[in-house]
Amino acid sequence: MNYPVVCFGEILWDVLPDSVVPGGAPMNVAYHLRKLGIRPALITRVGLDNYGKRLIQLMERQDISTDFFQMDFELDTGKVSLTHGEGEEVHYDIVKPVAWDNIQWDEQFGSLLRQCEYFIFGSLSTRSQANREVLFRLQQLAKYRVLDINLRPPHYNRPILERLLNGVELLKLNLGELELLTGWFADYSTERDRIKALQDRFRIPTIVVTKGSLGSIMTMAGKFYEHPGFRVDLADTVGSGDAFLSGLLFHLSQGTDPAAAIEFASAMGALIASYSGPCPEYKVDEVKKLIAH
Repeated sequence: MNYPVVCFGEILWDVLPDSVVPGGAPMNVAYHLRKLGIRPALITRVGLDNYGKRLIQLMERQDISTDFFQMDFELDTGKVSLTHGEGEEVHYDIVKPVAWDNIQWDEQFGSLLRQCEYFIFGSLSTRSQANREVLFRLQQLAKYRVLDINLRPPHYNRPILERLLNGVELLKLNLGELELLTGWFADYSTERDRIKALQDRFRIPTIVVTKGSLGSIMTMAGKFYEHPGFRVDLADTVGSGDAFLSGLLFHLSQGTDPAAAIEFASAMGALIASYSGPCPEYKVDEVKKLIAH
């Protein structure tokens, strides 16, 4: 079977103050893409514990392929404790090492990557040497590389981030991450200056920055596109950026006008922020209604 999108990295359980829900950016993106009618493949690793078995069952229930899930006989399935700070701020305590830190090369990855249209990965998955070795090989095989930066201190460093930024076709990050990355190079006064600096330094064709309740901004083919966002009753922001990316990629893959693509992506992100947890049950029609209103 061919998969138009391949996601790589962490799958885990988000331990929230009042619940435990499945999570991990690659899994969240895969979940929302499947909702939109795209069949993704997910390269990840779980433990032989009940948490791992439950994740596999959940993915199968959502019609998401588990063909590329690896089983780890020593490390536990990943967990993250989340606590909410002021406003939209979320604090993450990410357990290490866990099964998804130990993804191993598989020869079937070669044909999988050569046949897919989009390869999506994040920076968090590179905190282990094992994952970095596999990811760098996958990057070389991919046609279109999508980097969703997830800067979770202390799980990143500048040399690895710069290597990830080189050679990607689309970069998605939030406003805080944009300011941190560009702060390494120089002092910039505006968002557009910062985005242009990243684009020029690493030769990235498309960059999109999410700004929470302030909307989003994207540069593509030499043009800037902005959207003010949608107002919703906020439940939590966990996973809303992943939903945004899924909505954006769905429409870009259809050849949709960039302005319409970022509008749909903004609505996706806002809708998920109105639900608790990163992968709630919802209908795509809810996104369309949000745009219409």
